[in-house]
Amino acid sequence: MESYQNLTRVADYCENNYIQAADKSKALEESKAYTTQSIARLASQINALANNVLQLLDIQTSQLRRMEPSTNHMSQTVDIHKEKVS
Repeated sequence: MESYQNLTRVADYCENNYIQAADKSKALEESKAYTTQSIARLASQINALANNVLQLLDIQTSQLRRMEPSTNHMSQTVDIHKEKVS
């Protein structure tokens, strides 16, 4: 949400700056620079988020692998019990 608000402020500033500028080419170059910085910052945040999600998935995968032997053992126990009951 904060990134969205920041991008909105940058866009508003660039638009107003361009409209009010006497030197339109200078205002355009400034807008390009702000836009480039903002997009780079956003890309960095997305990259950090993606890395965090991948790390979370790796942790969950590891936990599932540790639980697998117990699950297999319980499944075998249930199968043995079913055979005895039949």
